Amino acid sequence: MQNCIFCKISAHEVVSDIVAEDADVIVFKDIHPKAETHWLIVPKKHIHSVSAVESSDWPLVASVIKKAADVAKEKGLAGYKLVFNVGREGGQMVDHLHLHLLAGGKVELP
Repeated sequence: MQNCIFCKISAHEVVSDIVAEDADVIVFKDIHPKAETHWLIVPKKHIHSVSAVESSDWPLVASVIKKAADVAKEKGLAGYKLVFNVGREGGQMVDHLHLHLLAGGKVELP
């Protein structure tokens, strides 16, 4: 999507503090962290929200969750929260599906 900030980050058109990346998913630090560790795990394919996932996209959503678990293990996180916000009423501020990983210190839900 042309004006989506997460699409631009995924395409390396906008600089971000990238934690990990593969062909389908990118992980980067949230610019407004709610915990000592606050990463966003984002599919490179633009999907508006969890509520807009098509049946063919569920494997990609599963890979987002798996990427979160893999990177958390790789970085030595003992415990963490994973949160999908859905819609403005649910706290979603960017219209691109993304998973929050929060760990360390006082964890506030985004």
